[in-house]
Amino acid sequence: MLRALIRAPAAYFSNARRYLHSAAAPPIRETGLYGFDHLKTPKGFNRMVDDAIERSNELVNYIAGMPSAPEIIKSLDEISDTVCTVIDSAELCRHTHPNREFVEEASKASFRLYEYLSHLNSNHSLYRAVIQAEKNHHMLSEEALRAARHLRSDFEKGGIHLSPEKLDRINQLNTNILQLCREFNENIISDPGHVDIFPASRIPKKLYHLAKPIRHPSSSEKGLRLVTEPNTLCSILQLTSDAEVRKLAYLKGNSAPRANLVVLDKLLSARHEFSEILGYKSYTEFAVKENMASSPEVVLSFLHDMSEMVRPKADEEFKTISDFKRGKGGQLVEDLEPWDEPYLTRMMKSSAHNLDYSVVASYFTLPQCIEGLKVLAESLFGVKCHEIPLGPAESWHPDVLKLSLNHPDEGELGYLYLDLKSRKGKHPICAHFAIKGGRRISDTNYQLPIVALVCSFSGSNFQSVRLHHSDLETLFHEFGHALHSLLSRTDYQHFSGTRVVTDFAETPSNLFEYYAWDYRVLKTFGKHYSTGDPIPENLVKSLQGAKRMFAATELQGQVFYALIDQALHTAKPSSVEDTISIVADLKREHTSWKYVEGTHWHSRFSHLVSYGAGYYSYLYAKCFAATIWQKKCKEDPLSVEAGSALRSKFLQYGGAKDAPAILDDLVGNSVTRNWNGGIVPDITCLGQEMKLFK
Repeated sequence: MLRALIRAPAAYFSNARRYLHSAAAPPIRETGLYGFDHLKTPKGFNRMVDDAIERSNELVNYIAGMPSAPEIIKSLDEISDTVCTVIDSAELCRHTHPNREFVEEASKASFRLYEYLSHLNSNHSLYRAVIQAEKNHHMLSEEALRAARHLRSDFEKGGIHLSPEKLDRINQLNTNILQLCREFNENIISDPGHVDIFPASRIPKKLYHLAKPIRHPSSSEKGLRLVTEPNTLCSILQLTSDAEVRKLAYLKGNSAPRANLVVLDKLLSARHEFSEILGYKSYTEFAVKENMASSPEVVLSFLHDMSEMVRPKADEEFKTISDFKRGKGGQLVEDLEPWDEPYLTRMMKSSAHNLDYSVVASYFTLPQCIEGLKVLAESLFGVKCHEIPLGPAESWHPDVLKLSLNHPDEGELGYLYLDLKSRKGKHPICAHFAIKGGRRISDTNYQLPIVALVCSFSGSNFQSVRLHHSDLETLFHEFGHALHSLLSRTDYQHFSGTRVVTDFAETPSNLFEYYAWDYRVLKTFGKHYSTGDPIPENLVKSLQGAKRMFAATELQGQVFYALIDQALHTAKPSSVEDTISIVADLKREHTSWKYVEGTHWHSRFSHLVSYGAGYYSYLYAKCFAATIWQKKCKEDPLSVEAGSALRSKFLQYGGAKDAPAILDDLVGNSVTRNWNGGIVPDITCLGQEMKLFK
């Protein structure tokens, strides 16, 4: 149970029936945060935890009496739903709420429930009930039997079958891992690093809004301080012509937070010990066993194949960038450095395709991009997204919007909060939070999913925010996750939406990125902020051409990240220096770029925390999405036929059906292949799209 909750969080409720949304949008009433009555004040989180534990204990006692197999599974799913809803509401609050008291109470709430989950996962009565239900499989529906098997496996992955001493150690390690994960992410926010640049004129004026004016301590010369958090660092590296400034920013940004080197070392050790107690050779083996890949050997084979496939073109691109640098500076120019890549490639793309990125952004104001989400939902699925008023205290900031998704025949399908603008104190993340998972309550009642889509797009006010095209792609990526949650119709929340095997979870999001690049889609909502003119087709073609220019280099980077993730979670590193050495060696072996001594980029690689040993899933998803796009969507991306296939053969199942079966049903068996006991994606469509094959 615990493993499933951590892998794909859901949301809160103390009593599912009490907070059930009806088929029609409810009238506005006085309520609290996210529509929960308890959350009118921060202390309400404590009451929610009390209610969740009380209701869960009632269900535990009921299950101990060994009711029928269907009732056992339904009751266990309600426990999971009850606890999940609190934890996931707390996680959303921790990342987005401007009130520090709310954030602190949310943190306490989630810690209390994680401790309670350790207690549940050690409950042998629940484990015996699951085994009993599985034995009586003739009484269970196909999805219920699948849930029984998953629940049994989750108990065993939590150490239920071990001796009391080992089980206690497993629970202690789970708590330690949770605390280390939080510490890792909090360090990224609290210590992003910074560079002080003198004189201020070395920084482009278009970056001044990101900088803080300072004076040199000895000369009083005016300068600028730039924080090297990832988004700002990206802007510095892309837009600053002064190579020395780029170098300083690169070194600082890729050497912070230093404290995370020790945190990561402790985290990897805890995960390794956890896996060994459970009988696995490594955390990687534990993490991928139930995924499509099924073993670290399959994952590494896939990643090495990808590395080999992309290397020739990535090397060509490296030479092209190097030649461009020499052409600008003559023979005295030094070798190509990692801090040169963003600046030079942006310049080369702009020059080759007559591309002005500020002009592109003028067609994508945030309100228009939200219209783009509505276009996708209605064109593909016949679903209208209506903006509805938020109840008193339901919202956590004035910029938050709430949409209800309505189908003309099916009624309300779910609810989507949009919190898309950056602000002080908000985590600079782009993510999808499932506040509440869908599940069947009875033959006539269905618990509707509630989802929050969170981004951090910058701008002075909501109406004036203009998205760079990369921001639009991110928005569509997260909307793919949201649609997976909102359109799935599973009997059990255990399988709702994104609750799928890890190496399938990113497929919808990667598929919807394609929609951000298609002119037939962009022209429906991309309107100039002042004239209202639709985005020109030639401008979109320029964007597409620029995207193709260094695509192999970008893909090579993703393979490198996945290899880091696998390596660090496979062999237990003996020291901080050991992890740095592993990363350096992988960069030299699998990329065209040099490793810069003294840097440790992986100390801010948050996916090591959230996707431990699972980052390869993004590459699986890129391959699956490329095949689905070419075979189902490319010809007419907004067609009802494409949408019907995506919903009826893919999104509606969530995790209630095996991922390979979903893929085979959607696009045929050419999308996957079997290798050494596992399943890997076919890379043909992605390779053709990127012109990686000779």
